[in-house]
Amino acid sequence: MPDLSTLTGTLQQTLTMATPLALAALGENIVQKSGVINVGMEGMMLGGAFGATLFTLASGSPVLGVLAGAGVGAAVGLTFAGIAIRLAANQIVVGIAINLLAQGVTGTLYQNLFGRREAGLTTASLPHVLGDQTILFVLALLMGPAIWYWLTHTRAGLELRACGEHTGAADSAGLNVFRIRTAALVFGGAMAGIAGASLSVGSSNTFVPEMTAGRGFIALAIVTSGRWRPLGCMAAAAIFGFADALQYRGQSLGLHVPNDLLLAAPYLATLLILGFGYRGPGSPAALGQPYRRQ
Repeated sequence: MPDLSTLTGTLQQTLTMATPLALAALGENIVQKSGVINVGMEGMMLGGAFGATLFTLASGSPVLGVLAGAGVGAAVGLTFAGIAIRLAANQIVVGIAINLLAQGVTGTLYQNLFGRREAGLTTASLPHVLGDQTILFVLALLMGPAIWYWLTHTRAGLELRACGEHTGAADSAGLNVFRIRTAALVFGGAMAGIAGASLSVGSSNTFVPEMTAGRGFIALAIVTSGRWRPLGCMAAAAIFGFADALQYRGQSLGLHVPNDLLLAAPYLATLLILGFGYRGPGSPAALGQPYRRQ
């Protein structure tokens, strides 16, 4: 039976792992409610992580680093919108291209700027609250209810959901579908950038190429398994966070399974939740459909 310190450590690790997933998924929830699928979250998170590291090293302030990470993610989201929304390009293809571009650019810049360092790359850390958690954990806790309220109780939230459900009717009613979807992508990109920053200047205080390790795709699965509801996304992020924490805490919890299986736990959880955790409709009717004004 694990002792109290082991259980407490596992809980802390779960929350740490769940924080970037929740931030990215909450941003993507807004994007998908507008009718757009942002497969480029992995690239936005990676760009945010690298941007946060650069600005933290330059300024000495991890808070400014997080803001820079949000700015990088928002800029990539705006680029996505310009191609996929304005030009009506295939959203999946644009997202994959952004992921590949971010992987190449951040890897190349890292090697040119830091590759010859003998010592490891280390940045200042964000302020911590509640033990090992950073202030971004508090942000994730607040953003879930705030986004739920905004989507369900405000006119702007209703307009955004109209763009994702009945795009033509929303346009006929005078809503600027292109502007609303662009704003959603900029917000989702900023949230993904903050999620990436939570990995670099939050939990690890460093940057390594491809450090997102598929978390952007896991965040996509969280939105689906959370049935496009902010609070459902937070609950699903906690489940994935626990699966991720098993990589580090599985043996101390008395799980006598091969280490490779523990490393695969987050991805197995992705498959299981997508396969069995989703029940009933919930997807926006116009999700993934480019809109061309007649």
